[in-house]
This record gives sequence, C-alpha cells and structure tokens, in this order.
Amino acid sequence: MKSFENRKYIISFAILLIGVIFIFRLFYMQIIDDRWKKRAAQISENKITTYPARGIVFDRNKEKLIANVVYYDLMVIPKKVKDIDSVEFSKLIGITIEEYSERMAKAKAYSYRKASEFETQISPKDFDKIAMELYKYQGFYEQERTLRTYPTHIAAHALGYMNEVNSNDIKKNAYYKPRDYIGRSGIEKQYEELLRGKKGVKYYLQDAIGIKTGTYQDGKFDTTAIKGKNITLGLDSKIQAYGEQLMKNKIGSIVAIEPSSGEILAMVTSPSYDPNLLVGRDLGENYAKLQKDSLKPLFNRATSAVYPPGSTFKLVMVLIGLQEGVITENSGFPCTKSLVGCHNHPSAQNVIQAVKMSCNPYFYYVVRRIIQQGKHKNSFKDAAIGLDIWAKYVRSFGLGGTLKTDFGGIATGTIPDKTYYDKIYGEYRWAYSTIYSICIGQGEVLVSPFEMANLAAIMANRGYYYNPHFVKEIEEETLPQIFTKKNYTLVDTSFFPIVVDGMEKVVNESGGTARRAKIDSIIVCGKTGTAQNPHGEDHSIFIAFAPKNNPKIAIAVYVENAGFGGTWAAPIASLMIEKYLTDSISNIKKEQRILDADLIHLNN
Repeated sequence: MKSFENRKYIISFAILLIGVIFIFRLFYMQIIDDRWKKRAAQISENKITTYPARGIVFDRNKEKLIANVVYYDLMVIPKKVKDIDSVEFSKLIGITIEEYSERMAKAKAYSYRKASEFETQISPKDFDKIAMELYKYQGFYEQERTLRTYPTHIAAHALGYMNEVNSNDIKKNAYYKPRDYIGRSGIEKQYEELLRGKKGVKYYLQDAIGIKTGTYQDGKFDTTAIKGKNITLGLDSKIQAYGEQLMKNKIGSIVAIEPSSGEILAMVTSPSYDPNLLVGRDLGENYAKLQKDSLKPLFNRATSAVYPPGSTFKLVMVLIGLQEGVITENSGFPCTKSLVGCHNHPSAQNVIQAVKMSCNPYFYYVVRRIIQQGKHKNSFKDAAIGLDIWAKYVRSFGLGGTLKTDFGGIATGTIPDKTYYDKIYGEYRWAYSTIYSICIGQGEVLVSPFEMANLAAIMANRGYYYNPHFVKEIEEETLPQIFTKKNYTLVDTSFFPIVVDGMEKVVNESGGTARRAKIDSIIVCGKTGTAQNPHGEDHSIFIAFAPKNNPKIAIAVYVENAGFGGTWAAPIASLMIEKYLTDSISNIKKEQRILDADLIHLNN
C-alpha cells in the first residue's frame, strides 16, 4: 500500500514536471525565440504585392505614345490537372509536347497544390484563341498582367522598352522583386521611378498547405498601389512618323528641336523597328533578330554615332573669329586651293559670302588667326595657347560632351585641345599646319547629330540654348531647372545675326550650297556639310532652322554614304520643316524623290 502511495507521488511529480517543461518551452518559443512565431506567420499569413498602373506617355499634342495593355499568364495547379489531352493542349498554346512535360515537371517541383506560371505574357490576340478552349483543361486558368503597348508604332529608340528585372537589378534596388519589370532604355528607363508608381500590399491568411482562408485583420495593414505619373513629351508624333518615312531605305538620323524651349520635336534613327516587337513573350526572340541585323536597327545613330561635322562647323569658326577680333564681318580672303581644296566659286569678300559659298580656304585663314595669335614667340607654344582658347569657345556651343539632357547614351564627340595633340605628337611638337583640318570640321573633330541639332538651335536663338530634353510636362511635378535655364555661348550675341544672314543665303540665293532646302513660303536658314568617310561615300549633312525670325524648329540631318550635304540631307530637312510648320508639303516632286530613294542598296 505504501509502495502504491509512493508511485502516486512519483507519477504526479512527473506530470507536473512535464507540464512545467511544456509551459517553459511554449514561453520560450512565443516570447524569447521568434523563429516559431515567424514560421507560424508563414503558415497562417501571406501577402500579395499589388502593382500600380504604369504612367502613360503622351506626345506634345496629347496623343498616346506609350500605353498599357492587358496580357495574360497561363497558370497551373498540378493537383487539379486530370485526364487532359496534352498533345492538343500543347498545340493550343504553341509549344511542343516536350516543353509541356518539362513545364509540368517544374510546376510539380514547385508545388503540387499551389499555382505557378505555365506560359507567360500571352498577347490579347493570341489569348482569344486559347480562351475559347481553356474550359476543356482542368487545372489551368488565366491571370492578367499589364504590359506596355506603343500605339503609334514609332520612335522606338526615344521611347525605349521594358523587360524583366535580373539579379543585378534586384541587388541594386530593393524595390524590385523577381518577375518585376523595369524600363531598360529610352524614356522608359530615364523616367522609370516616376512611371512605375508605387506598389501596394494585401495580406491574407492561408492554411498549412497554402490554401487562402481569408484576409488578415480585415485588411487593416493593406496598402493601396499608387499609379505611375503620366508624362507628356515635346515629341511631335506627326513629324516623327514623317521623318521615319523620309529616312526609309537610308542610313542616318534626324534630330529636331524647338529652339524656344529645348524640347525635342523628333529623333529619327534609321534603320529602326516597331517598338511593339519588344513587348510580350516574343521579346527575346525579336531582340536577338534585331541584334543580328547587319544594318544595326538597335543602334541609335541620332545620339550614339559620331561623325565629323564637316562644313557645318564653319559657323562656329567664324563666330569665334569675330569674338576674338581676328576678323570683322567685312574680312575677305582669297580662295587659295593650294592650302585646302575647294569647289569653284569667287573669293569671299566678307563673312556672309564665306558662309554662303562655304569657302574652305577662307576658314583656313580664319582659324589660323584664332590659333596663331602671336601670344608666344615660340610658334609651337603659341599654337598650344591658341588651340585651348579655341576649344573653350567650341565647348560653350554644347559640343564635346558638355550637353546635359534627359536621355542616356549621348555620345560625347571630340573637341581636341593641347592635351589631346600632345598625346599624339608630343608636347610642343605640333603647330597649326599640323592640325588645320579642324578649320573645316574634319580631322579629329567629332560630333553627334544630337549636338548638331543643338547647334542649329543656338543659331536660331542667336547665341544661347536650353539643354535639349524630351520631357515637356510631368503630372504633379515641375520640370528640373536644368531644362528651363538659358545657356549662353562665349560669343557675344551681337555677332550671330551676321552669320544667320549668311545661312539665309545658303538656302535662298543663287550660289548657295543648299538650294534644295528652299521653301517658297518660309525663310529657311541653313548650312550644308559633307563629312569625309574613309570607308566609302562621304556623309551628307545639313543643319537649319526656320522661320528666320521667331524660329519654331531647328534641325540636323545626317545621311550616311550619300555624298554632298545639299543633295540629300538638305531636302530632307526642308520637308521636315515644312511639314511641322504648315502640316503640308508644297513640292510633291521633292518629297517623292526622297521617299523613292534607296540609298542603302545604291551604295552597297
């Protein structure tokens, strides 16, 4: 009996001890060690990220350039897939039976009971065919996702494209998670943070096998997604589309700017592509095809290509000469072809004639006076001093990488100075006679078409420019000051009207080099250029603005391997100008000549 009593106490003590241990363990798990709390939360709570609508992008006339469209992901829950004809299903969604097997195995490995992606980014057109048959296939259902569409099919390089984030994107910015999309180029990239908006979160409860059982605390901790900002560009979709028409079957670019604001009206690069090719599940395949194309349609020649400016550079040379006082507006020089080659014309008696006739020897004399001013008795040191003065002036025109803009990938070009030539020839081992080709925009001088369009805007404004930019308005935001501030060159504004008078005569008088740019109802001021090309036919160049007074458009046109600037670039620029200013074309023959020209195959 006593033994029984002892056992009773022992059992009671053991039960009490076990109870104390359990209580302590529960206390430890719930209060001290939060691993179990987190695990419980993982089982009972989950969250869904809600994505905002991405901002819409408009042109200056409020036409949609970038919009949103619903695409579809095909989801699968393996547990529910029963007795389906996998061959017919594979045909329906456009995959092989081997791909079907691989994807189903991957889905099962992820979860037998939870949904995962089976096919992604199906376009509305393609999904219409699938939707009619989808009811036959248990375990599969659609899930909407929003992707971009480019309704006008133009300006691919300006607008850019989006694709899924990669591991580097996620490392750089914690905002992004796998399967998120990011602007990869153009406006989509430059204004990513404004366009993407802000994600929201919805919390829900689920059971141990992942089935949703309800919302968490009636949505108390949920946040609403905030849609992206809408953006209006200065781009004019009509002349952008027209420019792309004119440049068909040509290699080169057009950049047009509104001088009074610095807004980019058009940025054409040719060859180009439809931006809708880089949307949806065919993005990778289409990108690879474009990348392999020998004509390089992915390459943005308007911003990333650099060329010699040719004779368009003479405008800057004569302005520096006037500012430095080494010439006056009435300075004349002989057309000495033994110094530098030139076409046949009378010797220029003043600045206006020199610009009109584009006399090479005239500018040889002008730039020699700028660089060899006698500031040092040693001619080599004198040239070094003079060249650095020259380079400082030139860079004040936004050349040589000094432009600020809202578009990535602008090539910096080259404006050589003392340091540059010292690396080539050695310190004080060169003089003007070594580098004189810079006087006519050849040799080591390189610029981008983007920079040359800005030079045209400077001439239009008689000495200043706004940093060229695409954005015109941002919803509920103000434009950065960098785009609203005037930037003056180092040349006094009083000298510009003289050179502008010369530009007028280039287009509108007999003996001018750009008679094909003439428009009867509009005074166009311009300057031709022919850039030497060691690999073939020279490049045709023209910069211009119009009208002469109160200019509305400044433009640069480069046509590769097309020869003299007045032959192709000048008429293309004039058609763009007339289309923008009047929304019509008066010279149909001029237009048809450009539209019919195939300069790619002509020179290959």
